Amino acid sequence: MSERLYRLTDSGRAAWESQDPAMPAEYRRLLWLMDFHGQAGLMREMLKSVPREMLEEWLGEMEELGLIEQVAPGEEQERDFPVPRSDNTLALQQARLRESQAGSEALVRTGSFLALDRIKRRPPLNKPPEETTVLIVEDDPDQRALADLRMTMAGFQVRVAGSVHEFLQTMFDDGAPDLLILDIALPDGSGFDVLTRMRRHKALADLPVVLLTAKNDPADIGKGLALGADGYVIKPYTKRLLADVVHRVLNQGETSG
Repeated sequence: MSERLYRLTDSGRAAWESQDPAMPAEYRRLLWLMDFHGQAGLMREMLKSVPREMLEEWLGEMEELGLIEQVAPGEEQERDFPVPRSDNTLALQQARLRESQAGSEALVRTGSFLALDRIKRRPPLNKPPEETTVLIVEDDPDQRALADLRMTMAGFQVRVAGSVHEFLQTMFDDGAPDLLILDIALPDGSGFDVLTRMRRHKALADLPVVLLTAKNDPADIGKGLALGADGYVIKPYTKRLLADVVHRVLNQGETSG
């Protein structure tokens, strides 16, 4: 199996050294490990916490942002980071997971669920991602920055809020978005309660909602979908995963990157 070699760029090194809060912590940690631990140490440390396929997608996102670059054959250095090219194992796993479940809820990718009945009843959103507004409600600054970055990279317009209060304020000031990405655990309330109130509100009953949370218990997933969520994404996740779910919920089709 061949390998791709990655190397930090000057921008990548500056990104982790500056500790800029706009740069997600996951990226800063990966850049730091790449810079100081070398290839073997980085692979060993990262694979303790994330699957290889997810690590590959994170590296792809960082390359897209110019934080790392692929190394041409013959130009390798000691600290360059090799990533074996994946085979079709993940694709086969995802194909097996794309099976309908009771209540027309389907597991479309590892860590994400869709409420197909709700989505089928919703007319397609007839505008491109660059004209589509996504509101992210997430209290953790790093997770908020990460979701913001990934949705922006996917081409969407993004607004953010760090609490239920800020969510209500931006809804009042700026109006409803085209889609809401909602964390469950918030400092001044529960995402489940927000979702329940929205589904009882005439003007917000049909607003597309994707729950983005670390809660992976089947009871929580079932509760979120039963309360009216259109999608449920479990952290950690990739840009491709979240963007695909958002496109599907909006009936915009799948993303390509």
